[in-house]
Amino acid sequence: MLLGTLAAFALVRYRRFYGKSLLNFMINIPLVMPTVVIALALLMFFVTVQKAVGFPQKGFFTIFIGHTVMAISYAAVVIQSRLKEMDKSIEEAAMDLGARPFQVFMLVTLPSISQALVSAWLLAFSLSLDEVVISAFLSGPGSTTLPVVIFSRARLGLSPTINVVGAITVYLVVVAVAVSSLLMARRERQRARQAAQALRLDTEPPAKAFGVGLMTAEGR
Repeated sequence: MLLGTLAAFALVRYRRFYGKSLLNFMINIPLVMPTVVIALALLMFFVTVQKAVGFPQKGFFTIFIGHTVMAISYAAVVIQSRLKEMDKSIEEAAMDLGARPFQVFMLVTLPSISQALVSAWLLAFSLSLDEVVISAFLSGPGSTTLPVVIFSRARLGLSPTINVVGAITVYLVVVAVAVSSLLMARRERQRARQAAQALRLDTEPPAKAFGVGLMTAEGR
């Protein structure tokens, strides 16, 4: 999530910098390349590095890197689309009122893209949970993932353990999606109410002034 957010900010907020085209190309590669090709490329890379320097061994670290390579692209695309739609005048107004760049990011930018961050996290989590090919290529002795275990045991025949694990996984995913949807809908309603209140505050003073002017004219 952190790397995807930083990549999205770099591609959207900085128009020109050295290596922008390369960064955009590297972000989009995992979106169009087959997973087995990515897994094989990562495996060859880790094996070559391990022979040269003795690190890393196949295990949790290599699985983590492989899942990060996949998730960062999807997270960056989701956050990048939200940043492009965001109105920069809000941030400029906050800076005109004396807010520092860090305060603008924490109080204005981050709340505005919070829904995109949640969506990117859910997408990255679901992709990582569903990923079997990369985990199978990069896992080592004593380290594996739940989807790989389920897949290896399912080939020998379904067992009650696999059914229970599958049911629990589905239940947790449904609950997480439902809670996140409710929270995002609640935040959207709060934002709509705040926008309506701000609009009323902007329109009420002229109306009152116009009414006072009419009363004064009638009195005369």
